[in-house]
Amino acid sequence: MYKNKITQALMMSLGFAVAATSFSSFAAQVPADTKLADKQELVRGNGTEPESLDPQKVSGVPESNVIRDLLEGLVNQDSKGNLVPGAAKSWETEDYKTWTFHIRDDAKWSNGDPVTAEDFVYTWRRLADPKTASPYASYIQMTTMANAEDIIAGKKAPETLGVEAVDSKTLKVTLDKPVSYFASMLVHTSMKPVNQKVVEKFGDEWTKVGNYVSNGAYKLDTWVVNERIVLARNENYWDNKNTVINQVTFLPIENQVAAMNRFLAGELDMTYEMPNEHFKRLQKEYPQDVKVTPYLCSYYYEFNMTRKPFDDANVRKALSYAIDRDVLAKFIVGKGETPAYNFTPLATNGLDVEMPEYSKLDQKQRLAKAKELLKAAGYDQNNPLKFNLLYNTSENHKKIAVAISSMWKKGLGVTAVLENQEWKSYLDAKRQGNFDISRAGWCGDYNEASTFLAIMRSDHSQNYPKYSSAAYDKAIDDAVLAKTDAERAADYKDAEAKLAEDMPIMPIYHYVNARLVNPQLGGYPMENPEDNIYSKDMYFIAK
Repeated sequence: MYKNKITQALMMSLGFAVAATSFSSFAAQVPADTKLADKQELVRGNGTEPESLDPQKVSGVPESNVIRDLLEGLVNQDSKGNLVPGAAKSWETEDYKTWTFHIRDDAKWSNGDPVTAEDFVYTWRRLADPKTASPYASYIQMTTMANAEDIIAGKKAPETLGVEAVDSKTLKVTLDKPVSYFASMLVHTSMKPVNQKVVEKFGDEWTKVGNYVSNGAYKLDTWVVNERIVLARNENYWDNKNTVINQVTFLPIENQVAAMNRFLAGELDMTYEMPNEHFKRLQKEYPQDVKVTPYLCSYYYEFNMTRKPFDDANVRKALSYAIDRDVLAKFIVGKGETPAYNFTPLATNGLDVEMPEYSKLDQKQRLAKAKELLKAAGYDQNNPLKFNLLYNTSENHKKIAVAISSMWKKGLGVTAVLENQEWKSYLDAKRQGNFDISRAGWCGDYNEASTFLAIMRSDHSQNYPKYSSAAYDKAIDDAVLAKTDAERAADYKDAEAKLAEDMPIMPIYHYVNARLVNPQLGGYPMENPEDNIYSKDMYFIAK
């Protein structure tokens, strides 16, 4: 499976010549006999208001959805998640440590500037620079790009990062360790380029309408905060001639029922999510509109291990064991999600997991064990545990929080005070450590287990629980150095076992992606497990 998923990338990375003409167009592969609709304007529900459209300043899915249409990295994905060229027409490596990318001659920014290798050098240095304070700084460290770790730590200058422009169209990247899937990591939002002269001219204001310069299929046309973001075609995009959709509008609708109603009224072509309680009815009444696809995503709660009593593993395990994941997966979400007892989704390439012992118990046995652990930590009816549970605004998240807090109250006598915050405040609270327990969701940035497991490393910028384990860090480091897939899988197995033992997070379920989609929308990707949707690859079919 792993081999098949990245066949093109491996061919290129091993030095097999793949001519640029073989990949002349990736936008909107419209079947020859398709009659297109006259109006090609897409309206997408996007869950919430993005905190920014700066690719080095964001960490959420709603932001990435918009940025994916505005900015194009060196590589993209097709509808099945296979790697395809983006701003780079080709690339090669001989040892997985030194990579060379060739930028398209006709790649341009929306202001007419050519896209160059220097753009990526500037961008990736910016990502690593502590002055940027990127929530995804650790991502470039995960690539093992030379000196990234020391730059992030402030020990070396950003100019020492292992990336250089050999010439305006040739980018050379040097890694400290061989990473066979490095090209796949470049799909991620944080690795997408920004225009240096625009960023330096406007500073933090560069993302505003009128200032924003993009190199993707679309450009920023309108941004009314908490109302809509509208994108228009970028005539300077290298493959503009093959882009069909002319305009994309993103609506920040946090309430899933409101989004459903607007979809059914014809005001939306694609929802961000679906209301859990309406899923079965919608599936029955509107089967042509309901799309359920695989999704490399995990839903979990994370402990703030810097706060008592969550520095006690007995407390963490007790709360985790008391959650009835089968009830949550089947009845609270109920769209095909599976109960999770490990962090990484089981469909992830190259994963081999031994399920923890508590997963093999029935819920009655888990609850009994949870009571023992909580009592050992000093909590019982005479000294009940009480804490805050943080989640971001969403009816689906609220229903899950209510269900879990009820399980804790009924099973353990524990009180969880629900704390709802809007998206930006929620993200800020997590980054500042202002929470007891927080809802979390992590979606794979590429299809390999390290995209999940690395965030629990002690030095990762998104390790919000502040989990620190030398043994865990070693397992992740060993996986990077592994010479075979089997050795790497064994290291990941060790890492998952350590997470289950220390319980810095409570895995709850592994996602599927369920949303309502206009049946006239062609090109919707049903087999991309990372849910990377490019509006340029879609089109409306005439009724």
